[in-house]
Amino acid sequence: MNKDWIKLIIGAFFEVLWVIGMKHSSNWWQLLLTGIFILISFYALIKAGETLPVGTAYAVFVGLGTAGTVVSGILFFGEDFKISKILLIIVLLAGVMGLKFVTGEKGEE
Repeated sequence: MNKDWIKLIIGAFFEVLWVIGMKHSSNWWQLLLTGIFILISFYALIKAGETLPVGTAYAVFVGLGTAGTVVSGILFFGEDFKISKILLIIVLLAGVMGLKFVTGEKGEE
């Protein structure tokens, strides 16, 4: 795994943090921290998109962010655990991993 995919994963991690922050922020410093997480998240996506195909990078970014947000909701915020939800997240992650495996870097033939 090269550094651009790692940047993308870091960006997705911060996406999960800012999505959670959007829902649970209740004062100015939590909102400020959420804003910082948004900046870090999108900066990592932009930097990864300089080398990776932008469509694939965005799909992976959103897929990992979605999966992370759903799992965080179940683990930390008492959202309903449903087998169907977990199976759909697994399908989503399989698609994300598939995109990663079939995508080369720019200029790679």
